[in-house]
Amino acid sequence: MNNKAEFIDFMIEAGVLTFGDFTTKSGRKTPYFVNTGNYKTGKHISVLGDYYAGLVVSSGEQYNALYGPAYKGITLAAATAASLYRNHDIDIPYFFNRKEAKDHGEGGSLIGYKPKDGDKIIIIEDVVTAGTAVRESLQLLKAVADIKVTALFVSVDRMERGTGERTTLNELRDEQGINVYPIINAREIIDTLPKGDERIAKMEEYLTQYAGV
Repeated sequence: MNNKAEFIDFMIEAGVLTFGDFTTKSGRKTPYFVNTGNYKTGKHISVLGDYYAGLVVSSGEQYNALYGPAYKGITLAAATAASLYRNHDIDIPYFFNRKEAKDHGEGGSLIGYKPKDGDKIIIIEDVVTAGTAVRESLQLLKAVADIKVTALFVSVDRMERGTGERTTLNELRDEQGINVYPIINAREIIDTLPKGDERIAKMEEYLTQYAGV
């Protein structure tokens, strides 16, 4: 079993990848759903961090810190940083944001590492649908310091079009000039399903209707 198939099995076992009839935030009817909020044990987050860290290392990206957007990205960034140190001997800082800035204590909207001018930052996210949260993160980070966001790492590329005909991830690549790395994509999920499985036809139909380029 290859690494991607193992990750898909891991998501299914954790109840993160499910099949059925769902509606996305954009109103699209989808035959599968990814809910990373269902990662809820020490094993889950440790294994997930290992997958992200492996992807970060294999990407060859240069970076000074990891950023995890609230709320799910907080755990993902922490788990990735821990795995980078544990498995790759890379000790890198991470940080995340509050939904609302504090005006007491240390104040501000960021917790953890404080980015500074010239830093190269990578974002650790779960699943990107419309890309709204990522664009908000880019605005927030660039308002704090003269940094460059070089890459975005996500669990799943749904391969759906965003605001135009291109996929959301390709839009982010083109508009924001950042590299995007998914652990798996929708096509790879289809490829792991048994031949003749009715879920294949439903996912193919969905991609035919909503896939971007």
